[in-house]
Amino acid sequence: MTDAAAAPRPIDWADPRLLVRVRRRHGRDAWLRAAGLTALGLAVLMLAILVGALLYNGWAAFTQTHVTLEFEISPQRVKPEDPGAGNFRAIVQEAVYGLFPEVTSRRDRRELMEMISSGAPYLLRDRVMADPGLIGRSLRMAVPVSDPFDQLAKGLIDRNTPESRRRVSDAAMARFDRLVAMGLVSRPLNVGLITNADSRFPELAGLKGALWGSFYALLVCFLISFPVGIAAAIYLEEFAPRNRWTDLIEININNLAAVPSVVFGLLALAVFLGWFGLPRSAPLVGGMTLALMTLPTIIIATRAAIKAVPPSIREAALGLGASRHQVVFDHVLPLAMPGILTGTIIGLAQALGETAPLLLIGMNAFITQAPDGVMSPATALPTQIFIWADSPERGFVSRTAAAICVLLLFLVAMNATAIYLRRRFAKQW
Repeated sequence: MTDAAAAPRPIDWADPRLLVRVRRRHGRDAWLRAAGLTALGLAVLMLAILVGALLYNGWAAFTQTHVTLEFEISPQRVKPEDPGAGNFRAIVQEAVYGLFPEVTSRRDRRELMEMISSGAPYLLRDRVMADPGLIGRSLRMAVPVSDPFDQLAKGLIDRNTPESRRRVSDAAMARFDRLVAMGLVSRPLNVGLITNADSRFPELAGLKGALWGSFYALLVCFLISFPVGIAAAIYLEEFAPRNRWTDLIEININNLAAVPSVVFGLLALAVFLGWFGLPRSAPLVGGMTLALMTLPTIIIATRAAIKAVPPSIREAALGLGASRHQVVFDHVLPLAMPGILTGTIIGLAQALGETAPLLLIGMNAFITQAPDGVMSPATALPTQIFIWADSPERGFVSRTAAAICVLLLFLVAMNATAIYLRRRFAKQW
């Protein structure tokens, strides 16, 4: 018979001590949930503050103030046989002076020309060179105003500030207001932020060169890191013997994923530029440097994706007579590909935002045209942001924030693509 003394006592749910413990446990659960929600709320708040600050500082760069002028492209100023050598600065001066015929002094006329961007003659030259039939005719064309007047039109310069502390004098402000009253001033969408290369004039500076530089660098990075990373992961996971050497390799791969990016920049400076003699500022060097940084991420992600494939897949294929390499390339690798692509895209997104290694190899030079290949001098989006942030010109403040928004947009798009690929092609076993 069972000893009655050894039998468990029934739970007395009315026991006050038990009720206290239950309430205490429920209270701890509530505190844990509250702590989690608080942490999540703080993270969302910080993200909202970051994005809000960027949009607040960068909204002005997404529009650009223009003034519409009437240009007389006379054959005396521009020769039909060589339109690129025309005196377009004089044509722009005549157009501006014609709007203010009462201004005759040299000082006032110089102040008039300060309203127009210094790049206006070059924009007019490009337009005439694209259509030489304009020579001998008048051309009505909108050109950017200079940065101080662009800020004035956007309300970034306080009109109540004393004249001695403003970049725009009272007389210049009155003349600009006169252009506004004449309906010659407009603020269209600033497509030049994407279609223009870098410039010393904030009103003309754009991201075209940086976008192409980042594209070529990421292309080189992908072409190197993707096949090498997958091959290394397959060997370590499927073919390598388990011994101290493979353990050492795995430890070093994991450590390389945590190495600061500036170390890879120093390595590239010493090896790619010093020993190999590759050109500075080239996307080829930038891509090779980023590939060194991305390789550990791709290897780790690929190994995790391969491990996630059930052993039964391998056993079934081997049981049907498939060889080891047929099992890997015909069965395991296709099933692991969604995870591999996700890890690769995340690694490339991380590489897209790296700045320190690109600075060390010279991809922060002042480049006024987009690169036409991996060997051409170029900048990248992060280094272009660094250059603009370091500029003393007030107009580059908003362009820096706008460039950061563009970079974040690309990063969000790449991470969204990774999430889509993982959900679209993931297999359930």
